[in-house]
Amino acid sequence: MQRSIYLRPVGIFPAPADPDEATFAGLPLAGQPLRFTTVEIAERHGSRVSRRIVTLGDAVERDWGRGTIDAARDLEALSAPRPRLAGLALDRPRIMGIVNVTPDSFSDGGQHDEAQNAIAHGLKLAEEGAEILDIGGESTRPGADYVPVEEELRRVLPVIEGLRARTDALISVDTRKAEVMRRAAAAGADILNDVSALTHDPEAMTAAAESGLPIILMHAQGDPRTMNDNPQYSDVVLDVFDYLEGRILVCEAAGIPRAKLITDPGIGFGKHLHHNVAVMAALSQYHALGVPMLLGASRKKLIDHISDVPNPRDRVPGSLAAALVGAAQGVQIIRVHDVAATRQALNVWRASAAGSEKVLA
Repeated sequence: MQRSIYLRPVGIFPAPADPDEATFAGLPLAGQPLRFTTVEIAERHGSRVSRRIVTLGDAVERDWGRGTIDAARDLEALSAPRPRLAGLALDRPRIMGIVNVTPDSFSDGGQHDEAQNAIAHGLKLAEEGAEILDIGGESTRPGADYVPVEEELRRVLPVIEGLRARTDALISVDTRKAEVMRRAAAAGADILNDVSALTHDPEAMTAAAESGLPIILMHAQGDPRTMNDNPQYSDVVLDVFDYLEGRILVCEAAGIPRAKLITDPGIGFGKHLHHNVAVMAALSQYHALGVPMLLGASRKKLIDHISDVPNPRDRVPGSLAAALVGAAQGVQIIRVHDVAATRQALNVWRASAAGSEKVLA
């Protein structure tokens, strides 16, 4: 699926904590205390893309001719509050803590590959402020090997069961496999997180629909083993948008309601540095999909490419910068390794943006 015209909110600014202090122009961004008064219109002309900034009124009133859009519909998608995620309100950025039960993840492989260590780490992340814990038993770093279903189940099920009994944090399972989705849901998982957007396993769509759980759909170009060999895009920001919009429609056709879907533009998955930077700069584009958005840039290679930091564990400052870039563009879920540091950074950003410490209450 490919559109010819796209709307992206720009000039985003925070609203004060007390709405009585001022009258605001513009529209709220995805129901959050952020607003926008202008949009960027991107028009595709074959392989060429033109962009211009227009007011909200111009976006609605202009006759766009070929590729006419329902601007009122798109502006509603950009501004409407998002439904709760497994009971969690998405009116501000929420932190997802990473629990890798793997020997080979790029940043913390081997640190928590025993169930008790992983459970203890998850509880620590929840105590530090993670409202979602993402449990993964298969590394999907560039070049990673496939993990058989039984081995992935052996890794993740005891951790999900152990955490379910000891924390109120939401539990997400990071998997591409239908059987892992089914067994994880039965063990108490609240969310499914599939880096292949339900394309890897032919049974995954059915498993996701039958579970009734929210599902995170991530963009990736290619398989983890080869995805960063030579990724190609016509326009990476719009190509990622088209892919995610197409997957949303496929999910709806399979019986998964839009209210159960979350998107992830897939930083580092089949993207070189210039692709990742372009997507990060235009994250607000993906609010036009009308569903919540997740950003996962924690400790990733783009930070090394930008700042020459080869050790992933030394990339915390860059990870915090990425989290704040996402928050300033209305990202609802920020997936991170370093929960305490991210919570601190987000608290300072939220209070400063609102001009009041009331937002932290």
